[in-house]
Amino acid sequence: MLNIRGELFSLEKPVVMAILNVTPNSFFDGGKYLSEHEILTQTQKFLEEGASIIDVGGCSTKPGSLPPDISEEINRIKLAINAISKEFPGVIISIDTYRSEVAKVANDFGASIINDISGGNMDTKMFETASLLKMPYILMHIKGSPVDMQIQPVYENCTAEVVYYFSEKVSKLKELGVKDIIIDPGFGFGKTLEHNFELLQNLDFIAALGYPVLVGLSRKSMISKALNIKTEDSLNGTTVINTIALQKGAKIIRVHDVWAAKQAIELLGRL
Repeated sequence: MLNIRGELFSLEKPVVMAILNVTPNSFFDGGKYLSEHEILTQTQKFLEEGASIIDVGGCSTKPGSLPPDISEEINRIKLAINAISKEFPGVIISIDTYRSEVAKVANDFGASIINDISGGNMDTKMFETASLLKMPYILMHIKGSPVDMQIQPVYENCTAEVVYYFSEKVSKLKELGVKDIIIDPGFGFGKTLEHNFELLQNLDFIAALGYPVLVGLSRKSMISKALNIKTEDSLNGTTVINTIALQKGAKIIRVHDVWAAKQAIELLGRL
């Protein structure tokens, strides 16, 4: 259970987090949702298809990307979160940012969860901010930064290093009073194709840490490279990979295509 603004949110059954990037350069949907009309139309589609969380991001973190000015990121997410909160009151919104100042503004406008790809490494005030705002915190593993993370990442034991990273970071979060923690292995963030599939194979070990696991596998290059296909043709592969993640204990599936993920959850629930 997560405490979201004083309301309990159950993860007994896995849920879908919908990706809403309000950026011009995200790897799959960049530039599609920049106006208020586009944002609200897509959000309505996500909710109708069964999304439980809308993840709003104003800063692309694809490999090699450079961040916008913080003022630009804030302007992007303010427009989106304000519009969504007014049109769909009560919807759960997460803010995809590694900047504590952006998280604060997002919270003011209605965001309820922090989704930080950097695990607090890119802003030393992020853990303190999560504690102060009493927001559930998604702790992701990353090696390096978006600029350099895919330049020959090396691990002695990828799974062991990721597990150790989580145990160390969770301890710091709990010391600061952050109680609602979700962990994300960070597929594609400082990992080779082999590292990604190793983590997927061992996802049940990560789930055994006792915290809800989020996976962001949607249309990632680990799918298109493994199958030698284009990103736009990777929905079927995404569904297969998400299904494996669900079987290994994932509780939140972060996706571009909500209905396909929702179907995977529903069908697995029949077993």
